[in-house]
Amino acid sequence: MYLDVSQTPVLDVYHLLVGIVTPRPIAWVTTVDREGRVNLAPFSFFNAFGANPPVVVFSPTLRRDGTKKDTLLNLEANGEFVLNAAIEALAEKINLSSKELPYGDSEVELTGLHVLPSRKVKPPRIAETPVHMEGTVRQIVPVGNGPISANLVIGEIVAMHVDERVLDEHGRVDPLKLRTIARLGSDWYCRTSDLFEMKRPV
Repeated sequence: MYLDVSQTPVLDVYHLLVGIVTPRPIAWVTTVDREGRVNLAPFSFFNAFGANPPVVVFSPTLRRDGTKKDTLLNLEANGEFVLNAAIEALAEKINLSSKELPYGDSEVELTGLHVLPSRKVKPPRIAETPVHMEGTVRQIVPVGNGPISANLVIGEIVAMHVDERVLDEHGRVDPLKLRTIARLGSDWYCRTSDLFEMKRPV
């Protein structure tokens, strides 16, 4: 199979891309609008890109009709967010929070989840998940201007909350205790419980 991206419908390109680039961690993001209403949404175009300062990048792509998602509008308005760990026990609620609601309606209410106050940013944290990272926007970089085009949110993590129950004896996150999930193509997800270990070469 050969695909010339310039000659291929964008949805076909999208489905191949997300089927190939796997697994993708999930940024489960809380933001607030100008009225303080809480938005919660998952994004699988996401990763960490540095530690000094700690930097993450996630992308609320434009919708298929080319409009901006609520998360992007909120980030443009106030520049703050919280990344909540997307864990296996909350998989169905993570999926449900991807539902498109009218602007201002809260996915927190839709999912029946609860929030906790953050320490350094206005958006709250999701109480049911064991890890939260509070962040501020350093830059938003639009890439393209049509349906499913990227908006790279470059965020700096300013505070972390980690439940001690997901730590190992050395104080590091134990993946077998945290049990995050990740996105594959189509409707597929995967668990991070099928693990193998290799020591880094010296």
